[in-house]
Order: sequence, then C-alpha cells, then structure tokens
Amino acid sequence: MLVALPVALLAACSSGSPSPAGSSASTPASAPAVPTPVGSASPMPTVTGDFGSKAAITIPAGQQPSGQYVVHTVSEGDGATVAKGDWVTVNYTAKDWTSGKDLASSYDSGQKPQLYQAAGGQLVPAFDQSVLGKKVGSRQLVVAPPAAAFGAQGNSALGVGAGDTVVFVLDIMESVPQDSTIAGTITQPPAGSPQVKDNGKAAPTITVPPGPPAPPADLQKFVLVKGDGKQVQSGQTLVVQYTGVLWSNGQQFDSSWSHGGAQALQVGTGSLIKGWDQGLVGQTVGSRVLLVVPPSLGYGDKAQSSVPANSTLVFVIDILEAV
Repeated sequence: MLVALPVALLAACSSGSPSPAGSSASTPASAPAVPTPVGSASPMPTVTGDFGSKAAITIPAGQQPSGQYVVHTVSEGDGATVAKGDWVTVNYTAKDWTSGKDLASSYDSGQKPQLYQAAGGQLVPAFDQSVLGKKVGSRQLVVAPPAAAFGAQGNSALGVGAGDTVVFVLDIMESVPQDSTIAGTITQPPAGSPQVKDNGKAAPTITVPPGPPAPPADLQKFVLVKGDGKQVQSGQTLVVQYTGVLWSNGQQFDSSWSHGGAQALQVGTGSLIKGWDQGLVGQTVGSRVLLVVPPSLGYGDKAQSSVPANSTLVFVIDILEAV
C-alpha cells in the first residue's frame, strides 16, 4: 500500500560509481547454467588484508583461471549463518583475472556496501549464491567464471571484458532474516497517543486513542525501543519491518508482514512519504519507532487504495539495518 516501501528495494542499494553486484540484473534465460562451486581449484589467487578492509588480490603470474567457480573461505566469522532470503550486507573488493585490472570496490571513497537478499536472483551469482551457508564475519574468495559473473557480454561500465573471469573478495558484514523484529521492553507514548502491543515475530498491535480525539497537526515520533546501532543518515538504504493503521478507525492498511517480511527502502531522498523521511533520519539501528503522520506528510488529499483522502497515518517501524 505504501507506494514507495515495498518497491524501493535493490535498485537503490548503491550510490556513486557502478558496483559489480548491482550492475547485473537477473540471469537471462539464454545464459549458461551456473556451475557448481568448489572450495578450491588450481591456480588460486592470493588474498592479503584483514576482514573489514580493502583486500589485496594477487593473480598467479602468467596462469589462466581453471574455469571452475570457486567459493573459498579465507577466514570464518562467528556470526549467524546466512540463509536464503536474508538481507545481507557485503563489502567487496574485485579484480578482473583476464585483464589484471582492479575493479570498483565498496571500500573506495564514497562507496557503500552492497545490500541484497541472499539467493534472490537479482545479482550476479558470485554475489547472489556465494554467501549462502556462510557466517557473518567471514571473508570469502570467489573466482567467478563468466557464467557466475558477467557472462559472455562482460560489463563495459565496470571495465569487464566479454567472457572475463572476475575475482571477488566478499566480507559478510551483517545478515537480517526476513522475520526479524526488534525485541525489548516498549516505552509507551503518553496518554492520548496510540499504544503498541508487542507480538513477538508477528506484527505489533497498534491501538489508536478511543474516540479518537482530533489527530495531531504535526508529525509525532516516539521511540518505543531505543537501539544502540549506528544513526540513520539521509540517503541510506534501510531494512525495516513496519505496520500501518488509520488514525480514524485503527484499521490496518499495510504491513511488511503481509508481503514477505523485512523490506529494504531508501530514506531521505523523496522516494518515501515525507513523514517517513522526517521521522526515520536520525534514529538508530535497532530501534522500534512509532510515527503519527498528518496528511500533509502522508498522502494529502489523494486517496490511496484503502487509505481515504486526508488521512492521518500511524506506523510502527523496526529499523533492522542501515547501509
């Protein structure tokens, strides 16, 4: 129902120069099948540097790649295991084996990590599949033949030639399952404001004030659970769970729980209703926030499906990640 929420997903995950992952759509039907990954195949590149910093990738001098799709754990983390559908945050370093050129890296100035759903089919297989079953905190070396990278056509925007083998080093920074929610004791808003009941893994229950009284004219925001993560910045992509009800009658009109769980969206860029942009920038990851959004910061005098014109909207939003 929220025009920009469910749809503002992978396309907005990166900014600046193109990223290796975000530059490829889902694999065309005519593309060759992705080979089964192996843990090692001679010859192998070498990797130096620590997890969480740009890697140095050295290609074996004068040697051609094996042609196999290699997913090798350089160092294993101790975090959660990445499952299909998890929202995973990955920093990456990349090098074209065929040309020997370094490619764009998320560690470069002005770049961001790649945020995507593991095995979601939206990115090149070297990103899409190689994180499955791996632990957060791990560094993965991926040798991607064309079928697992940019195919026979290459990627001119990145400087990857037709049929080139690409080497990636992926640092798995975070993983958020789709059923994630914010836990903790709720600090209720003052009397006369909507009240919230936690329901564990299910959508929270929002109860509007009895009557209800006249809605507030300005945006109201209440931190129900204060997270201790990083502060949300304008332009970031957030992973959130949310549910929304009408102030007028308490009727739910949208919820992430109704369409697959945690969603990704870009905040502070005008792609969301103004109440979200103003209410979420400056909050911290790990927070559960209640927003009461007047019509002027919502949909105004335009009806939207089950939302009548001039509606005041009430949301509970769990901020699970910010990239």
